[in-house]
Parts: sequence; structure tokens; C-alpha cells
Amino acid sequence: MIRVLLVDDQPLIRSGFRALLDIEDDIEVVAEAGDGREGLALAREHLPDIALVDIQMPVVDGIETTRRIVADPDLAGVHVVVLTNYGMDEYVFDALRAGAAGFLVKDILPEDFLHAVRVAARGDALLAPSITRKLIDRYVTQPPPASVRNRLTQLTNREREAVALVAGGLSNDEIAGHMVISPLTAKTHVNRAMTKLDARDRAQLVVLAYESGLVTPGGSGP
Repeated sequence: MIRVLLVDDQPLIRSGFRALLDIEDDIEVVAEAGDGREGLALAREHLPDIALVDIQMPVVDGIETTRRIVADPDLAGVHVVVLTNYGMDEYVFDALRAGAAGFLVKDILPEDFLHAVRVAARGDALLAPSITRKLIDRYVTQPPPASVRNRLTQLTNREREAVALVAGGLSNDEIAGHMVISPLTAKTHVNRAMTKLDARDRAQLVVLAYESGLVTPGGSGP
């Protein structure tokens, strides 16, 4: 059973998401919160698999809520997915920096929303392509700081290749096909890269890949 916490200051939004989730046999909404402070308390109480967190909220916003959940070792199993509207790209990028596993736009189709919850529960990154392109173009086209570039020296060539493919949105199976290796080996490369780069999940690998210059908007990795 996938346990979900809804954190949004708009009751109508929460009700809509709950209605979609409650009819699924493998998903359960364990709690709802109207602001980040309440959401953090409920996350500690219920230990959900997924916390769907709105970015703009009173008291404690979604970015700070994400940061606090990620920093709490007792909540290591909670995957934060931020909810956003179009035109709020800077907040989304800040949330990914804070450790969010990905983001969804609020006008997502119901079937895509349900699929996304299941993907996030598996620990995979959720990066909506329409907004990801804007984020990349706007925030990571400048030359990366040396400190970020130097982190990549810890990786082997195959691990660097795997990270670049993760940044391209490929799954482990697709990475395996591209690199002509087994899915298990692909997963190993990705997991080792995450450990070496101290990345919490695949979403943070994507951020690091662009920040370091390993991949560039509209181009391919070195």
C-alpha cells in the first residue's frame, strides 16, 4: 500500500487529489495538512511513502517543508513531490535543490497523476518535461562553479555516462539498452553515483548533472 500525505493550503485541491487517490486499491491518503508546519508534523506522525507538497503555502512554504523533511533522518523513506502551477519555475528548481524527488503541475491529467504517485513511490524521479526544459534553460546555462564540477571527478566514466542518461530522463532499463549492459548493472552505476555525489535520489542527480556541466540544455554530455 502506498501511503500519501497531502500538503496544500487549498482545501479544494486536497479534496480533488484525495478523491482520485482513495478509489485506488494500492494507494491510501493517511493525512492532510493546510501548511508546511502541520505537514511536517503529520509526516513525522504517519511516515508516508509520498508527501505531495504545494510550493506556495502560509506559515512554512513548500521549499522549506521539503528541506526539513529531507534533513530529518527519521523521514528518510518519505519522497517529497512538489505541486506547482506553470510560471513558478524558480520555486520548483529551489525545491529540487532542497531535495524534492520531483514535481507535478496541478493541471495534470488524472491518469498521469496516479501513475506519477506510483513512480515516486518506487523512488524514481518525477520531472515533468514541459517545466524541466524551462528550468534548465533559465537556471543552469551559466558556467558551473568549480566546486560542482570537481564532484564529478569521483565518478568512473561509466557512472558519468549513467548520470548523463538519468538527466536525459531514461529509466534503468533504457540506460541498460543504451550502454549495452544489464539493467542490474545500470542500476548499480546509478546507485554508486548517487552515493558518491551524496544525492538523495535521481532528481538530485539530474540537478547535479546540469549544474556541473555534465549535460547541457539542448545538447549531450561530454
